[in-house]
Amino acid sequence: MLPSSPSLASDPLATGAFGDLSHPLAPTRTTILDADPAAADPVAAKRAELRRYFHQTCEIYERLFALIRDDASYYERHEPLRHPLIFYYAHPAVFYLNKLTAGRHVPSRLDPALEAMMAVGVDEMSWDDLNTAHYDWPSVSTVRRYRAAMRQLVDEFIQTMPLELPIRWNSPAWVILMGIEHERIHLETSSVIMRQMPLEELRHGGDLTAEERRLWGTCPNAGPAPANEWVTVPATHVRLGKPETDRTYGWDNEYGVEDVDLPAFRAGRRLVSNAEFLEFVADGGYRDESWWTEEGCGWLRYTNAKHPRFWEKRGDAYLQRNLLDEIPLPANWPVEVNCLEAQAYCAWLAARTGENVLLPTEAHWQALRDRLPGDQPTWEPAPGNVNLAHYASSCPVDAFPQGEFCDVVGNVWQWTRTPIMPFKGFEVHPLYDDFSVPTFDGRHNLIKGGSWISTGNEALASARYAFRRHFYQHAGFRTVIEEPGNEAVTAGSRLYETDQLVTQYLEFHYYDAAAAGTADPLGVPNFPRACVGAIMPHVPTERRDRCLDIGCSVGRSAFEFARFFGHVDAIDFSARFIQSGVRLQAGDEVLYEIPTEGELSTGRAISLERIGLADIGSRVLFMQGDACNLKEIFTDYDLVFAGNLIDRLYDPSLFLDGIAGRIRPGGLLAITSPYTWLEEYTPKARWIGGRREAGEPLPTIAGLSRALEGRFVLVHTEDVPFVIRETARKHQHTVAEMTIWRRV
Repeated sequence: MLPSSPSLASDPLATGAFGDLSHPLAPTRTTILDADPAAADPVAAKRAELRRYFHQTCEIYERLFALIRDDASYYERHEPLRHPLIFYYAHPAVFYLNKLTAGRHVPSRLDPALEAMMAVGVDEMSWDDLNTAHYDWPSVSTVRRYRAAMRQLVDEFIQTMPLELPIRWNSPAWVILMGIEHERIHLETSSVIMRQMPLEELRHGGDLTAEERRLWGTCPNAGPAPANEWVTVPATHVRLGKPETDRTYGWDNEYGVEDVDLPAFRAGRRLVSNAEFLEFVADGGYRDESWWTEEGCGWLRYTNAKHPRFWEKRGDAYLQRNLLDEIPLPANWPVEVNCLEAQAYCAWLAARTGENVLLPTEAHWQALRDRLPGDQPTWEPAPGNVNLAHYASSCPVDAFPQGEFCDVVGNVWQWTRTPIMPFKGFEVHPLYDDFSVPTFDGRHNLIKGGSWISTGNEALASARYAFRRHFYQHAGFRTVIEEPGNEAVTAGSRLYETDQLVTQYLEFHYYDAAAAGTADPLGVPNFPRACVGAIMPHVPTERRDRCLDIGCSVGRSAFEFARFFGHVDAIDFSARFIQSGVRLQAGDEVLYEIPTEGELSTGRAISLERIGLADIGSRVLFMQGDACNLKEIFTDYDLVFAGNLIDRLYDPSLFLDGIAGRIRPGGLLAITSPYTWLEEYTPKARWIGGRREAGEPLPTIAGLSRALEGRFVLVHTEDVPFVIRETARKHQHTVAEMTIWRRV
């Protein structure tokens, strides 16, 4: 639980707890990874820079949430696709602790229950739990104390952590930057939710201090919209992707490379304005489904939308809702819509003009961005309405010329028609594999350029953020015209699993050699099926209600257990693995490739229907979670299966202590493991076996018996072999020991 020290009950900055760190409220700079050549002590200078950047981030986040007038508003669902704001007030703070714990950088948690509850749930994924009945939300004061305690802990960590320059992925400092940039993302997404709150629930107008009015003030300039026109951009070569040697922090999806040869095209000089979009609305654009994609028609029927989300019709006039006010629709500001609305407008405008009007691709935006010199770390000042440097709202579409175009950077994000997919060379960061991977599904389109509240990484040229096409952000769009039949290739159309580890486990879990007319590798049966087959004789038929498959990987064992149980919770730390199970559960055919020899490979296609599991897939609920810190709702099980998990946990004893209370008396705990203990996964001091204790060998089975003594009795052991394929002729052959324990 949280420390009770009175010093944590107030704002540490206000009390000077962190010294004079000079916190501007709208920082314009992303932390650079390498050393400042002018610094006398580069490491000390970088450590001080990280501290400033961290506290600036916490401070601006607190200032945004200070706009909420009453604590009751934290618990309302202002956006049905998101959690209440109490989640977003806590989530960035617990992120620091969860990642530092997963990376084994801190010895203990601040509040395990809060850190489990607030860990995941932001993008409507099927493993995001948006069921409010599953949450016993903490008080605002509890979260405020937690945030203060987190600041103190992270501040001390920054001052004492080992630091080498440049900062790289495996550095503790990278985890701090990850937390900082993550909180800055939620600064923006939380402000989007606040735009949907009733104004009376927010402090505004005369309720604000002079400093708050300066920080959160709306642009005062509005008027008639300028005529828009398309500007010709010659054919060009564009290179997408962030090199590994880049000096600034990046998310995993930014790294890699993709070269695109763009034919000549025309691009709107300015973003599409409210006045331009109003013509579409007035012409019945929301009533005529012929302008909308199939997905867009579905959204239109479901929402019954008649105009953009942030417009409000009063009589014959429209108003626009900003963060802290509602004003007559500013005709010359950019319209803010979701991707489906932007696509419909393009189809309508194409019909009116006879031109091939489309949303730009990522490459089109990059071609315009390449014409703009400089980038976020060195801009003095930034060339657009970004970084909260000007307004807490958008502003006229012609206010910030940037070469031949306006607002290539800033004002509002710009939708593209490119579904986000990884570049060649993509690698997942091991501590945050659910940042990008869940969006590689063809349903998330890239937004580029940043908005008025985009800071840090968000404003970099290399930034790649993507949202579902029906989501709202502070986002608008620019139009492009391409010659029919000469459209730029849109990346992201191929949904093909290429993650080597995931494909290896898909093969391990799902490939049926017999069905394919080939022999099983080394004559070893399918491991998940074999485990379920060995366990179920020990489960009485009257005790087959609820099962937990913890460390479920890509899900085969969970589906096999669903043959016997009414409900199976399938939990894994890795979103990469869960996503495959979810796609199979949805009836998709998952495609992947496996290496055969050298650079050669062969394709595979798997589905639940192929293996006779389609009818029972609905009994499985996939969720993301930490086995050592599960949410309280995961309890009351007849069986818990931990397949090849125990020697991959950062604290196996913590898992065993916690799992006992989640199993009904008389229920079973089944554990399989080859006992391959490695310090890469588990600090040696926390190995429960495979080491010497007081000079004597401690086998894992003995360590398990000791850890479970008094709560479980051992009822069965057996060896279960398994094979993981590397190539057509190279396989890892391993033998796991299965132990089955009955809860007393």
